Amino acid sequence: MSILDKHHIIERNATLLLVGSLLVVTVGGIVEIAPLFYLQNTIETVEGMRPYTPLELAGRNIYIREGCYVCHSQMIRPFRDEVERYGHYSLAAESMYDHPFQWGSKRTGPDLARVGDRYSNAWHVQHLVEPRSVVPESIMPSYAFLATTPLEITNISGHLTANSRVGVPYTQEMIDNARADLEAQATPDADTSGLEARYAKVKTGDFDGNPQTVSEMDALVAYLQMLGTLVDFKTYDETGGDR
Repeated sequence: MSILDKHHIIERNATLLLVGSLLVVTVGGIVEIAPLFYLQNTIETVEGMRPYTPLELAGRNIYIREGCYVCHSQMIRPFRDEVERYGHYSLAAESMYDHPFQWGSKRTGPDLARVGDRYSNAWHVQHLVEPRSVVPESIMPSYAFLATTPLEITNISGHLTANSRVGVPYTQEMIDNARADLEAQATPDADTSGLEARYAKVKTGDFDGNPQTVSEMDALVAYLQMLGTLVDFKTYDETGGDR
Protein backbone atom coordinates (compact mmCIF):
# COMPACT_ATOMS: atom_id res chain seq x y z
CA MET A 1 0.00 0.00 0.00
CA SER A 2 1.45 3.37 -1.05
CA ILE A 3 1.51 6.52 1.06
CA LEU A 4 -1.30 7.92 -1.07
CA ASP A 5 -3.49 5.00 -0.07
CA LYS A 6 -2.91 5.94 3.58
CA HIS A 7 -3.80 9.59 3.05
CA HIS A 8 -7.20 9.05 4.62
CA ILE A 9 -5.47 8.39 7.94
CA ILE A 10 -4.11 11.96 7.96
CA GLU A 11 -7.42 13.45 6.85
CA ARG A 12 -9.33 11.72 9.65
CA ASN A 13 -6.86 12.63 12.41
CA ALA A 14 -7.13 16.36 13.25
CA THR A 15 -3.91 16.40 15.28
CA LEU A 16 -1.90 14.61 12.62
CA LEU A 17 -3.35 16.89 9.93
CA LEU A 18 -2.41 19.99 11.95
CA VAL A 19 1.15 18.76 12.51
CA GLY A 20 1.54 17.90 8.84
CA SER A 21 0.18 21.28 7.76
CA LEU A 22 2.55 23.12 10.08
CA LEU A 23 5.46 21.09 8.74
CA VAL A 24 4.61 21.92 5.12
CA VAL A 25 4.12 25.62 5.90
CA THR A 26 7.41 25.71 7.83
CA VAL A 27 9.40 24.15 5.00
CA GLY A 28 7.76 26.43 2.44
CA GLY A 29 8.40 29.50 4.61
CA ILE A 30 12.08 28.65 5.02
CA VAL A 31 12.48 28.18 1.27
CA GLU A 32 10.85 31.57 0.59
CA ILE A 33 12.41 33.61 3.41
CA ALA A 34 15.93 32.20 3.86
CA PRO A 35 17.32 33.63 0.57
CA LEU A 36 16.31 37.14 1.67
CA PHE A 37 18.93 37.06 4.44
CA TYR A 38 21.85 36.81 2.02
CA LEU A 39 20.50 38.61 -1.05
CA GLN A 40 21.50 42.29 -0.99
CA ASN A 41 18.66 43.28 -3.30
CA THR A 42 15.64 41.40 -4.62
CA ILE A 43 14.87 44.04 -7.28
CA GLU A 44 16.72 43.98 -10.57
CA THR A 45 18.67 47.18 -11.19
CA VAL A 46 17.48 48.87 -14.38
CA GLU A 47 19.38 51.67 -16.07
CA GLY A 48 17.60 55.01 -16.10
CA MET A 49 15.70 54.82 -12.83
CA ARG A 50 16.10 57.79 -10.49
CA PRO A 51 14.25 59.30 -7.52
CA TYR A 52 11.38 61.69 -8.20
CA THR A 53 12.20 65.37 -8.52
CA PRO A 54 10.69 67.52 -5.73
CA LEU A 55 7.93 68.69 -8.09
CA GLU A 56 7.14 65.14 -9.26
CA LEU A 57 7.12 63.92 -5.66
CA ALA A 58 4.69 66.68 -4.70
CA GLY A 59 2.53 65.71 -7.68
CA ARG A 60 2.56 62.09 -6.60
CA ASN A 61 1.36 63.12 -3.15
CA ILE A 62 -1.56 64.96 -4.75
CA TYR A 63 -2.28 61.91 -6.94
CA ILE A 64 -2.55 59.78 -3.80
CA ARG A 65 -4.42 62.44 -1.81
CA GLU A 66 -7.12 62.76 -4.47
CA GLY A 67 -7.56 58.99 -4.73
CA CYS A 68 -6.46 58.70 -8.36
CA TYR A 69 -5.01 55.27 -7.56
CA VAL A 70 -8.52 53.96 -6.80
CA CYS A 71 -9.44 54.02 -10.50
CA HIS A 72 -6.03 54.01 -12.20
CA SER A 73 -3.49 51.27 -11.56
CA GLN A 74 0.17 51.56 -12.49
CA MET A 75 0.91 47.95 -13.28
CA ILE A 76 0.94 46.60 -16.83
CA ARG A 77 0.77 42.82 -16.66
CA PRO A 78 2.87 40.64 -19.03
CA PHE A 79 -0.09 39.68 -21.21
CA ARG A 80 -0.43 40.39 -24.91
CA ASP A 81 -3.63 42.45 -24.65
CA GLU A 82 -2.13 44.65 -21.91
CA VAL A 83 1.23 45.14 -23.60
CA GLU A 84 -0.40 46.03 -26.93
CA ARG A 85 -2.66 48.61 -25.26
CA TYR A 86 -0.39 50.17 -22.65
CA GLY A 87 3.21 49.33 -23.59
CA HIS A 88 5.98 47.25 -22.04
CA TYR A 89 4.95 45.33 -18.94
CA SER A 90 5.82 47.00 -15.64
CA LEU A 91 9.15 46.31 -13.96
CA ALA A 92 9.55 46.10 -10.20
CA ALA A 93 12.44 48.57 -10.48
CA GLU A 94 10.07 51.22 -11.76
CA SER A 95 8.37 51.30 -8.36
CA MET A 96 11.45 50.83 -6.19
CA TYR A 97 11.31 54.44 -4.92
CA ASP A 98 7.53 54.49 -4.37
CA HIS A 99 6.22 54.72 -0.82
CA PRO A 100 3.60 53.34 -1.18
CA PHE A 101 3.71 51.83 -4.68
CA GLN A 102 0.72 52.19 -7.00
CA TRP A 103 0.40 48.66 -8.34
CA GLY A 104 -3.13 47.38 -8.16
CA SER A 105 -5.66 44.89 -9.45
CA LYS A 106 -8.70 47.03 -10.29
CA ARG A 107 -9.06 49.51 -13.13
CA THR A 108 -11.99 51.81 -13.70
CA GLY A 109 -9.88 54.02 -15.95
CA PRO A 110 -6.83 53.05 -18.04
CA ASP A 111 -3.52 52.05 -16.51
CA LEU A 112 -1.15 55.02 -16.21
CA ALA A 113 2.21 53.27 -15.97
CA ARG A 114 3.23 54.56 -19.43
CA VAL A 115 1.14 57.74 -19.71
CA GLY A 116 4.18 60.05 -19.74
CA ASP A 117 4.74 61.86 -23.07
CA ARG A 118 1.60 60.34 -24.60
CA TYR A 119 -0.32 63.62 -24.32
CA SER A 120 0.62 67.28 -24.09
CA ASN A 121 0.57 69.28 -20.88
CA ALA A 122 -2.46 71.15 -22.20
CA TRP A 123 -4.33 67.86 -22.76
CA HIS A 124 -3.69 66.75 -19.19
CA VAL A 125 -4.84 70.10 -17.80
CA GLN A 126 -8.03 70.02 -19.88
CA HIS A 127 -8.66 66.41 -18.89
CA LEU A 128 -8.32 67.26 -15.21
CA VAL A 129 -10.43 70.42 -15.49
CA GLU A 130 -13.23 68.89 -17.59
CA PRO A 131 -12.66 65.17 -18.27
CA ARG A 132 -15.54 64.69 -20.69
CA SER A 133 -14.31 67.44 -23.00
CA VAL A 134 -11.51 65.11 -24.15
CA VAL A 135 -12.88 61.69 -23.16
CA PRO A 136 -16.69 61.80 -23.61
CA GLU A 137 -17.29 58.46 -21.84
CA SER A 138 -15.21 59.42 -18.79
CA ILE A 139 -16.81 59.21 -15.33
CA MET A 140 -13.91 61.01 -13.65
CA PRO A 141 -14.84 64.04 -11.54
CA SER A 142 -13.39 67.47 -12.27
CA TYR A 143 -10.17 68.54 -10.55
CA ALA A 144 -10.27 72.13 -11.80
CA PHE A 145 -9.42 73.45 -8.33
CA LEU A 146 -5.87 72.12 -8.70
CA ALA A 147 -5.10 74.88 -11.21
CA THR A 148 -6.03 77.62 -8.74
CA THR A 149 -4.49 76.03 -5.64
CA PRO A 150 -0.89 77.16 -4.96
CA LEU A 151 1.44 74.25 -4.28
CA GLU A 152 2.55 73.98 -0.65
CA ILE A 153 6.36 73.85 -0.79
CA THR A 154 7.44 75.00 2.66
CA ASN A 155 8.64 71.56 3.78
CA ILE A 156 9.64 69.86 0.55
CA SER A 157 13.20 69.34 1.84
CA GLY A 158 11.78 67.49 4.83
CA HIS A 159 9.79 65.27 2.51
CA LEU A 160 12.94 64.30 0.61
CA THR A 161 14.68 63.64 3.93
CA ALA A 162 11.85 61.34 5.04
CA ASN A 163 12.08 59.39 1.79
CA SER A 164 15.85 59.11 2.09
CA ARG A 165 15.43 57.47 5.49
CA VAL A 166 13.41 54.65 3.96
CA GLY A 167 15.92 53.96 1.22
CA VAL A 168 15.33 56.47 -1.58
CA PRO A 169 18.81 57.64 -2.66
CA TYR A 170 18.35 61.39 -2.27
CA THR A 171 21.71 63.05 -1.67
CA GLN A 172 22.27 65.93 0.71
CA GLU A 173 22.71 68.15 -2.34
CA MET A 174 19.26 67.14 -3.60
CA ILE A 175 17.73 67.83 -0.19
CA ASP A 176 19.44 71.21 0.18
CA ASN A 177 18.26 72.31 -3.29
CA ALA A 178 14.77 70.80 -3.11
CA ARG A 179 12.81 74.06 -3.05
CA ALA A 180 14.93 75.69 -5.75
CA ASP A 181 14.66 72.59 -7.95
CA LEU A 182 10.89 72.48 -7.51
CA GLU A 183 10.43 76.10 -8.53
CA ALA A 184 12.90 75.82 -11.42
CA GLN A 185 11.16 72.80 -12.94
CA ALA A 186 7.82 74.61 -13.18
CA THR A 187 9.15 78.03 -14.18
CA PRO A 188 9.69 78.83 -17.88
CA ASP A 189 13.14 80.25 -18.72
CA ALA A 190 14.50 79.33 -15.29
CA ASP A 191 18.08 78.14 -14.86
CA THR A 192 17.59 74.37 -14.75
CA SER A 193 21.22 73.30 -15.11
CA GLY A 194 21.47 72.18 -11.49
CA LEU A 195 18.12 70.40 -11.64
CA GLU A 196 19.07 68.55 -14.83
CA ALA A 197 22.42 67.54 -13.34
CA ARG A 198 20.73 66.03 -10.30
CA TYR A 199 17.77 64.37 -12.09
CA ALA A 200 18.18 62.68 -15.47
CA LYS A 201 15.48 63.02 -18.16
CA VAL A 202 13.66 65.71 -16.19
CA LYS A 203 10.90 67.62 -18.00
CA THR A 204 10.74 71.35 -17.31
CA GLY A 205 8.48 74.26 -18.18
CA ASP A 206 5.02 75.58 -17.49
CA PHE A 207 2.85 72.53 -16.89
CA ASP A 208 -0.49 74.14 -15.99
CA GLY A 209 -0.58 76.96 -18.54
CA ASN A 210 -0.10 79.69 -15.93
CA PRO A 211 3.55 80.73 -15.57
CA GLN A 212 2.76 83.21 -12.79
CA THR A 213 2.50 80.63 -10.04
CA VAL A 214 3.40 77.03 -9.18
CA SER A 215 0.10 75.25 -8.64
CA GLU A 216 -0.96 71.78 -7.60
CA MET A 217 -1.86 71.26 -11.25
CA ASP A 218 1.79 71.90 -12.18
CA ALA A 219 2.92 69.21 -9.77
CA LEU A 220 0.35 66.59 -10.80
CA VAL A 221 0.97 67.04 -14.53
CA ALA A 222 4.75 66.91 -13.98
CA TYR A 223 4.28 63.59 -12.18
CA LEU A 224 2.04 62.16 -14.91
CA GLN A 225 4.42 63.25 -17.65
CA MET A 226 7.35 61.29 -16.22
CA LEU A 227 5.51 58.00 -15.68
CA GLY A 228 7.07 55.28 -17.79
CA THR A 229 9.64 57.55 -19.43
CA LEU A 230 12.79 56.77 -17.43
CA VAL A 231 13.59 53.29 -18.77
CA ASP A 232 14.65 53.04 -22.42
CA PHE A 233 12.86 49.88 -23.51
CA LYS A 234 14.53 50.01 -26.92
CA THR A 235 17.68 48.76 -25.20
CA TYR A 236 15.95 46.61 -22.61
CA ASP A 237 16.13 42.86 -23.17
CA GLU A 238 12.67 41.32 -23.14
CA THR A 239 14.12 38.30 -21.31
CA GLY A 240 14.69 40.44 -18.27
CA GLY A 241 17.77 42.62 -18.45
CA ASP A 242 19.76 45.31 -20.21
CA ARG A 243 21.39 44.42 -23.49
